[in-house]
Amino acid sequence: MPEELIVTPQGISPAEAPPTPGRPDARRRWFELSLVLLVAFAGPIFRSTALLQSGPDAHSQIGSLRWIDGMVQEGTSLLLLGYVLARRNLRLSHLGLRWSLRDLGTGVGVAFLSYFSYAVGFQCIHLLQHAFFPLAHNGPTPHQIFGHPPLAAIPFSLINPFFEELTVRAYLMTEIAGLTGSWMLAAAVSVVLQTSYHLYYGWAGAFSLSFQFFIFAFYYARTLKATPIILAHGIFDIWALIRLW
Repeated sequence: MPEELIVTPQGISPAEAPPTPGRPDARRRWFELSLVLLVAFAGPIFRSTALLQSGPDAHSQIGSLRWIDGMVQEGTSLLLLGYVLARRNLRLSHLGLRWSLRDLGTGVGVAFLSYFSYAVGFQCIHLLQHAFFPLAHNGPTPHQIFGHPPLAAIPFSLINPFFEELTVRAYLMTEIAGLTGSWMLAAAVSVVLQTSYHLYYGWAGAFSLSFQFFIFAFYYARTLKATPIILAHGIFDIWALIRLW
């Protein structure tokens, strides 16, 4: 039975694996990773960068179509991710998507820890901003960006944590670590990419969120569990939606 490299929290080690016809080599894995990320995040990064330059006013008026478009894009990306994994005889459970009551409690703990990290980062970044750029704008508020969300925002907010944490976190980090042997690089790429499509909050807002993303990335690198960070992310999305209403 052939050996395959299995990623563990301690590193990468050879382990027994069932034979899989056409198992991708490193070049194909890089291609598949790039394809998933392109489909999943090219649009959000472009829109986020455009909003950073032009402001959120026009974007906040799109209404239900904006949220439906987001659901279609994220659902399509998850289907592509599932297909890419299936080609290698893998499932989402191999990325750490497993369910247990313990994960529910852990998710709440990760949410508290990541929010504390965000709060510290927010204060530090805004202090530095006011010290060096006293005339700089603080960035748009969530109400300016999202307006008053329609009912279509509810299913979007339920899908989004799975989309982000399975693609930009679990899949991206697992592939980068498996191909390079570095979990530090995997976490850094994950945080930078996730920050890049949140630039519509402004530079200070996006960098503040990166502290939260770092906690998610660090937790995944240590445990290889996606479910708790999906739950933590979901808590923030639902709470943000409630506040907008």
